Amino acid sequence: MDMASHPALAAARPYAPSQRVRWAALAEAAAEANAFYLPEMLCAALDHLADGAVRVLEAQQDGELIGLMPVTVAGHYGRLPAGCVTNWMHDHCFFGAPLIRRGAEMAAWRGLLEQLDEAAWAPGFLHLRGLDAAGANAAALEALCVEQRRGRREVHRYDRAMLRSELDADAYWETHVRAKKRKELRRLQKRLADLGTVESRLLTDAVDLSGWCGEFLALEAAGWKGAEGTALASRPQDAAFFRAACAAAFENGRLHFLRLDLDGRTIAMLVNFRHGAGAFSFKIAFDEALGRFSPGVLIEIANLHAVQGDPAIGWMDSCAAADHPMIDSLWAERRTITQYRIALRGQGLARARREAAFALANGVEALSRRLKGQS
Repeated sequence: MDMASHPALAAARPYAPSQRVRWAALAEAAAEANAFYLPEMLCAALDHLADGAVRVLEAQQDGELIGLMPVTVAGHYGRLPAGCVTNWMHDHCFFGAPLIRRGAEMAAWRGLLEQLDEAAWAPGFLHLRGLDAAGANAAALEALCVEQRRGRREVHRYDRAMLRSELDADAYWETHVRAKKRKELRRLQKRLADLGTVESRLLTDAVDLSGWCGEFLALEAAGWKGAEGTALASRPQDAAFFRAACAAAFENGRLHFLRLDLDGRTIAMLVNFRHGAGAFSFKIAFDEALGRFSPGVLIEIANLHAVQGDPAIGWMDSCAAADHPMIDSLWAERRTITQYRIALRGQGLARARREAAFALANGVEALSRRLKGQS
């Protein structure tokens, strides 16, 4: 098993074009889709969002890349003043599954964990966030931890909405959305249409990409996210990341960018990123001055038709928070997102410190649950 670690800083491009090609080849053969770790999004994030040191771990087998996981060192774990390694999920990354080659899942995780065991810079334990509890990563990791008798704890899980159905959009709408809600949304659609021509469009022409990105940034910044300073346009590096990721994804046929217009004026936009047969709903923005017409919900209806009408998209992850009142009422399926704490090993004092950190985190968590009456 050959392994390599590549330190990546926002101020530099440590990845050569040949390395990006290797990452892209791995992504095409990945056992589990993750658009956020595709080269186009990962490299854009490394360029613009990596405020501290981010290492991109690679696992190789017989010269072939079989695993890739960006990680960073956290100075604390929750309220514990104990450092740990965590998979890198910046503010605009909503899924954290490493890219692992289909058919080499166990070998990939073995290589990644062995590398962390041997790394002098890796403190505490591995905190894995944003994994699918039923995904290939979780299954292989659990099997390997059992095989190696390596400590593993699930520390949190929640369900979020996803869209996965063989039904067409109309049948899905009638089957899964309550009659009362369908009636109300039809009324809103009619009221909006009374104001002018309503049209939904997908981005298809590269010439329009820059303009669409600019309109999205402006539309999002004009709303509550702009007021709170959390819009992409609130920080130049976030806006630059968004433009770079969209441009690279469009070039590779992985950008699914939808807009809703009223008499040619944009009133809602939705950005999705694709990987394989799946897609990830990234960001939504809408004109809050038209809030009485629920333009955010209306563009989600247009998105339902676009996704269910595209045979290349088998499912879409909402990337939404748990119990999201809007998308949960439209999409019936759920994806369980989980976090794990994985013990790291090593030699001598390093191993003793890691064992102590893992045991401390387990103990504090158990005590907290007892105090809350959860166990």
